[in-house]
Amino acid sequence: MDGTASPGSNDQRRLLEALYADMRPHSLYPLWEVMAALVTPVPRSAAQPHRWHYGPARDYLLRAGDLISAEQAERRVLILENPGLLGSSAVVPSLYAGLQLILPGEIAPCHRHTQSALRFVLEGDGAYTAIDGERAVMRPFDLILTPNWQWHDHGNETGQPMIWLDGLDIPTVRFYEASFAERLDHPAQAEAIPADDSLRRYGRNLRPFRGSAADRRPAGQPMFHYPYAEWRESLLGLAAAEAPDPHLGHALEFVNPADGGSVMPTIAAQVRHLPAGFETAPRRATDGAVFVVVEGRGTALVDGQEFSLSERDLVVVPSWSELRLSATAPLTLFGFSDKAAQEKLGLWREARLPA
Repeated sequence: MDGTASPGSNDQRRLLEALYADMRPHSLYPLWEVMAALVTPVPRSAAQPHRWHYGPARDYLLRAGDLISAEQAERRVLILENPGLLGSSAVVPSLYAGLQLILPGEIAPCHRHTQSALRFVLEGDGAYTAIDGERAVMRPFDLILTPNWQWHDHGNETGQPMIWLDGLDIPTVRFYEASFAERLDHPAQAEAIPADDSLRRYGRNLRPFRGSAADRRPAGQPMFHYPYAEWRESLLGLAAAEAPDPHLGHALEFVNPADGGSVMPTIAAQVRHLPAGFETAPRRATDGAVFVVVEGRGTALVDGQEFSLSERDLVVVPSWSELRLSATAPLTLFGFSDKAAQEKLGLWREARLPA
């Protein structure tokens, strides 16, 4: 006897279960029992669409500011955890998002880590992020990067709180088990380079001659500050010049001037503008994305769930979720996603659906 039984019979199932029980102590398992869940015909994200209203989140953050200092916390941040990913500290499976507060007179101590990070300023004017001895002065809706393994601290020498959105690839680095971190032995770096020096050298699609004394920043990541005044002018200039894309509205991506690619290896960033009364046609994309409202009002329809949007509200759009955006007043959004990593791995795709 060879132990076989007719396909689908009770005898076959009994024999298979016996085989599985014998294999289990050897850490061997049958692919055929789980293959349909591993190799799916379309993406199936555990993340859920969700919206955070800025007002209540801000109130909780300010309450935390009364209870714990930036130095005690190292980073005083409220994590925007996806309700479908409880306990993961993730907004989508590959990315982390949080709201950070720096109060007047505080310094968030200097450290560096293998995780790449972006900061999108939501409130306050005049605090700074220092990167390898150079300060970027933070103004509302500026985008500021803290690239992988570069020393950075945040300080607030103004008289008002500063709040910004953090976006990091913490879950991606955790997946690869490649996290390293160091903390400087004093809170802030010495200011070795004039504030916003990199913006002057690299911020107009120009750069100093390679190898010259003026070429101060790392060759692969020379820019880390993208001011609101500049990207808004470009976005609204595009909106004035042509009709909106049916699925995106008017859309621009932030780029690394060194190679024309995404601002960081694992994270892509974008801005969009929708004229009042405009509604996008439905679209799906494989990147998990977080959007924050910069200006205006509207709605996001994500897999049939409707979320009203007002200034500084945040919404997460999981992978392959159907997204429609509409504007009741001219609507400007900032967004970040894992598109950069997906493109490098040959995974990213989109589907533009009929209206």
